[in-house]
Amino acid sequence: MLNILAISGSTRKKSSNYHLIQAIATAHAATATVELLEGLDELPHFNPDLDGDNPPPKIIALRARLRAADAILICTPEYAIGVPGTLKNALDWTVSSMEFSHKPVALITAATSGVIAHRSLLGTLLIIEAQMTAATQVVVSMVKTKMDAQGNITDAATMAALNALMHGLDELAKGAVPESRLLTPPAFDGS
Repeated sequence: MLNILAISGSTRKKSSNYHLIQAIATAHAATATVELLEGLDELPHFNPDLDGDNPPPKIIALRARLRAADAILICTPEYAIGVPGTLKNALDWTVSSMEFSHKPVALITAATSGVIAHRSLLGTLLIIEAQMTAATQVVVSMVKTKMDAQGNITDAATMAALNALMHGLDELAKGAVPESRLLTPPAFDGS
C-alpha cells in the first residue's frame, strides 16, 4: 500500500479540490492510503528568522508528516491566476528542510482555468526537487462542470486522467520510472 499525504490548496472544507482528493482515495483504496493534511491555514507565516533549530511546533509536525509519506498528492485551485497563499506558505517552510527533495509528487490544479497557477506551482515544486513526471500532473479546467452537487466526478475523461495520474505516481514511488522521464526545473534566464 502506498502511503500518500494529500494537500488541498483550498481552505474551504468541501471544495472541489477536496472532492477530487476524496474521489481518488475511494477509487484507489485497494492500492493506496490517502490521508488529507488538515490545518494548512493554521500554519504560521513563513519567516526565515523562525526557521532555525527550533521552528514552530506546527512546522515540525508538517515536516514530519511530509517525511513519513511515500508520496505527496497536491490538489489546488487557482486564485487570481496564482497559487493560493496558504499552499505557497506551506511549501516555503520546506525549502531549507528539504522534505520535497526526491519525494514523489503528483499535482492537480482544478479551477476555472488553472493553467497559469499550475505552471507556477510546477516550477516551485521542481525547484525544491520534488520528483515528478509528465504523468504525475494534470489540469482540470472548468472543474465545477465535471462533478455533481455532492462532489462526485461525472466526467469520464476527468476520472480517466486522475486514474492515469495515480498510476504515474505509483510507478514513481516504486522507482519504476527511468531518470530520463523525470521533470527538471525550468531554466532561469535572469530576465
